[in-house]
Amino acid sequence: MRVTTEAVIGAVTGSLTAPRTLLLGRYDLAGRLQYAGRSTTLSQAVSCALVGVLAPPMGAHPWEGWTFSAGWGTQRTLEVVLVEPEVVIEVAVDVARNSAGRFRHPARPHRIRTDVGVAQVPLFGEAPASP
Repeated sequence: MRVTTEAVIGAVTGSLTAPRTLLLGRYDLAGRLQYAGRSTTLSQAVSCALVGVLAPPMGAHPWEGWTFSAGWGTQRTLEVVLVEPEVVIEVAVDVARNSAGRFRHPARPHRIRTDVGVAQVPLFGEAPASP
């Protein structure tokens, strides 16, 4: 079952001028941005909408020095561009989570939520509401 929820964009694959996928996060109870999962490949419309909205980190990024796997069963790591974690996006996600509390399947981006601040995004590990 899929539901929609919000997540913070912490990094992208591709570039800031042509993002291909999003690395999504949510803050935990201690205020740390935790990696929650990755999106499917962005549509051209969503990719274009993010250009000019995403910005490089203004200081130390919570994911600096982290590596992200390219997928299940692979040793390959993703090349990512860290972004200032201030943009919220609505995504459709499967309600299933892995043992680490991350989205089990890629999230499908819907729309940028300029009306929602990062503090309003559900906490890491919090289950999205059922439809």
